[in-house]
Amino acid sequence: MAKSSHLILCVDDELVGLRVRKMLLERAGYRVLTAIDGTSGLEIFKNEPVEAVVLDYSMPGMHGGQVASLMRQVKPKIPILLLSAYIGLPAEVTSLVDLYMTKGEGAPILLNKLASLLQPASAP
Repeated sequence: MAKSSHLILCVDDELVGLRVRKMLLERAGYRVLTAIDGTSGLEIFKNEPVEAVVLDYSMPGMHGGQVASLMRQVKPKIPILLLSAYIGLPAEVTSLVDLYMTKGEGAPILLNKLASLLQPASAP
């Protein structure tokens, strides 16, 4: 469970998936903003104190790699979790994000990966 209500941005052009993810994350204690395409996702990312991004790869107009690249230019320290239906995205895409998972991996893995991105860096 999320210890504090981190603000998460979910970007996905599939409305059903976006709604399900929003409900899942809110039940886990997160506050969630949503965007249905890369352009609106970037606007929200620039204007809100987002603490992490859950980003779909395959979207019309601008794919997740392009969105991640632009987000890195604005706020390079914000963690990005890239979701995709595809296995084995090109390195130039996965190198732009902190974590990558396929949509088929399921909700518990999504929550675990997101929580790991939001952990304060622990000293060894």
